[in-house]
Formats: sequence, structure tokens, C-alpha cells
Amino acid sequence: MKTLNKKGVSSLEFAFGMLVMTPLFLGTGVIGVNMIKNLQATQLARDLGHMYARGVNFGKPGNLTVVGNLGQSLGLSTTAGTGRGVVILSRLTYVDDNMCAAVSAVDAGGVHLGSCTNYGYWVFTQRVAIGNTSVRTSNYGAPLTSGPTGVTMAADGSISMSDYVKQAGARATFTGVNPYAVVNGQVSGLPSGEVLYVAEAAALGFNMPPFVSNAVAYSWGIF
Repeated sequence: MKTLNKKGVSSLEFAFGMLVMTPLFLGTGVIGVNMIKNLQATQLARDLGHMYARGVNFGKPGNLTVVGNLGQSLGLSTTAGTGRGVVILSRLTYVDDNMCAAVSAVDAGGVHLGSCTNYGYWVFTQRVAIGNTSVRTSNYGAPLTSGPTGVTMAADGSISMSDYVKQAGARATFTGVNPYAVVNGQVSGLPSGEVLYVAEAAALGFNMPPFVSNAVAYSWGIF
């Protein structure tokens, strides 16, 4: 019986196998790199959120240097509009009757008037963005600084009480945390007048179509 010549068959099988395995290896590598970037974004949001909640002024050059060092692995630049990353820091508060009273927008009984435009809303009292804001926008919106409902932001990103209570442009897209309330004797939510500090960090990821396209690492934290 004649024996078939099988020389080179294993090489051919290997070549066909690599057509499948090579893209899988590359895709796994890309996903792994982006997972690392997400972990780095989480750490950056956590670190800067703690600093922000403790009153660190990121307008000072020394503090910005710290931000740049912490975000170096993500390509974060402290020069506006440059780099591959962005950090968005927001200070929020809830507008209730006490807030309305502070800007004389209540009646004689202490109940809010129509001029207390943002009653029942979470609003921005400060917004600070560091880096390239085109990388990603905030999950919580942004203060509107133009038009009849816009607010005026100071150099440090802060907004006056009159503006964040009366101007609709100060409203944040924020749900999930209730203001201070007592219902049937049960206390829930935050005490009136308390604030939330929100830190968001994002950076451009590694792309390799068709496995990963338009990758952006993102993380946030509330303090």
C-alpha cells in the first residue's frame, strides 16, 4: 500500500491555527491594558477626591504639580486642553427651605417662594476641571454659564449662593441621595446644608479595532 507524504502538514495546521490565535492574543492584551488604565483612573479619582473634600486648593501651582504626578500614568496634563486625561471635581448641595431662606426666597412662614428656582434640586456650588476636557464629560452635567439661567463662576470655579439657589443653570444631573428627611420618625439622607464632593477621572485608552474602539477609562467617587 502506498503511504501518503504528510511532510509539512503540521506547519500548515500551525499557520491556520495562528490565524485564529493571534487576534485573540492581541485582543486579550488590549483589554488587559485598558483594565489597568481603569484601575489607575479609580485610584486617581479616589486620591484627588479625598484631597478635594479636605479643602485642597487646586488653583495653587504646588497642588497642581501633585495632581500631575498622580495622573502621570494616565497621560494627565495640568495644562488646560492638553494631554490624554481629565479630572473633574464637583461640589454639590441640595436646595431646601433653609437654602431658600438664606437668600430671602421664603415667605413669612419660612416656605420657599417661586424665586427659589432650584428648590428640591441638587446644584453645583463649585466645578474644577483639570486636563483635557474633550476626553470625557461629567456624568453629573456641568454648570451653565451663559444665557438668562446661567451662573457666574469665580476663578476657582465656585458659584455664589444666590446663583446656585436661584439660577437653573446651576442644577446637576444627580439622583440617588435624598436630602435630610424625617418620615414617620425615621431619619434618612444627609443633614440639611451638607455638601457632596464628587471626583471623576478619565483617560483615553488603547484602541485596536475591531476588538476595542474609542476606549476611555473612567471612574468616579463621592466623598
